Amino acid sequence: MKQTNMPWRFVRLGDVAKTASGGTPKRTESAYYGGGIPWVKSGELGDSTVFETSETISKTGLDNSSAKIFPKGTLCVALYGATVGKLGILGADAATNQAVCGVFLPSEIDTRFAYRFLESRRRQLIESAKGGAQPNISQEIIRDLQCPLPPLPEQRRIVGEIEKQFSRLEEGVEALKRVQANLKRYRAAVLKAACEGQLVPTEAERQRGKGRGTRGEGKYETGEELLARILAERRKNWQGRGKYKEPAASDTSKLGKLPEGWAWATFEQISARVTVGFVGSMKHEYVDRGIPFLRGQNVRENRFDPEGLLYISPEFHKKISKSTIHPGDLAVVRSGGVGVTCVIPETLPEANCSDLVLIQRPLAFIPQYGAYFMNSLAKRNVEAGKVGVALTHYNTKSVAAMAVPLPPLAEQSRIVAEVERRLSVVEEMEATVEANLQRATRLRQSILQRAFAGELA
Repeated sequence: MKQTNMPWRFVRLGDVAKTASGGTPKRTESAYYGGGIPWVKSGELGDSTVFETSETISKTGLDNSSAKIFPKGTLCVALYGATVGKLGILGADAATNQAVCGVFLPSEIDTRFAYRFLESRRRQLIESAKGGAQPNISQEIIRDLQCPLPPLPEQRRIVGEIEKQFSRLEEGVEALKRVQANLKRYRAAVLKAACEGQLVPTEAERQRGKGRGTRGEGKYETGEELLARILAERRKNWQGRGKYKEPAASDTSKLGKLPEGWAWATFEQISARVTVGFVGSMKHEYVDRGIPFLRGQNVRENRFDPEGLLYISPEFHKKISKSTIHPGDLAVVRSGGVGVTCVIPETLPEANCSDLVLIQRPLAFIPQYGAYFMNSLAKRNVEAGKVGVALTHYNTKSVAAMAVPLPPLAEQSRIVAEVERRLSVVEEMEATVEANLQRATRLRQSILQRAFAGELA
């Protein structure tokens, strides 16, 4: 421990400080809300000074509830739910709800010192939380914390040193976050360029470079010719009921000009089927082992995520066979992360899924190219194909009719290879940035631990 003029002592926080929580006026009484008293909820404790609240209460609401006014400068701790251990210092006199604990300190304890001490014990507080969906800690847990207590001038020196080191650390963290944001923008730019013919030389350019054009010997199959061939094969191989119905073409009247050799198509034209996953009740259908059953959380940008993968019985799988998916199919999130798409991998030879849009058996496009196109739309928040007001989402009709830029197959292969090359570099950089952000978090905790062990120079 660092030598000081006066010895440090350890105290039980509850022996030197008082605590209290607030309350919530009856929600059914409109007169209790909208007054001039700021009312702090635990979600508003963001490890900073609290100057504004989303709600206020009236004097009547205060008098008719267990809410009470805490003075400006009160140190507050979140007691409930996901915010357990979050801290704040009131920037004005305010009331709080019952999920916020006010810590009232004697004059011998600097508020910022106590704030940083509680921050250093956050993990301990979280681990002390009890309960299921809404874990919580009690005021008693806070009062039972053993707090090191140096003389007041030493407390202030320690706080100053913590904040100086945190300031330098936060500058580095902000720089890393800027790199993260730039990588995210670059990823979006790569996908956009890929689907606009700007990432690799077009097939038309390559053929001209070889001294061959689009006519005569050496002619390549354009996107328009590829589409026509696929439509002819579909018509020829039709074995369904009734007369064959041509899939609808896209409305290109308001679409931009495509690169030479490309064509506009729709997913209905260039895939075997556009359908949707199972949308019924799954309450009693999950089993420990069986057929993989994908949900939206398993679909990430350009990749399948096995985390949280569930299973259904072969019998139920057969019953809902319409939503069967196979390797090479595209799975599209249709609510929440709207439009995020992955290709079903070879590791899932047969599977089923919940409420996802499925683009099954691509006929004229490489599956990865189709996923890049869908994810480029998701990143740009394109409104085409979104329906609804309260919850925007894709449906099978909008995806089936979506206009898709269709390059020649050889060009698609080069696009996929180049996107994979660039994104692999991005992923390596993102992993490095994330590792450094985690290191910064550990370093922050190390600074606090050293500070309250008397080892901070």
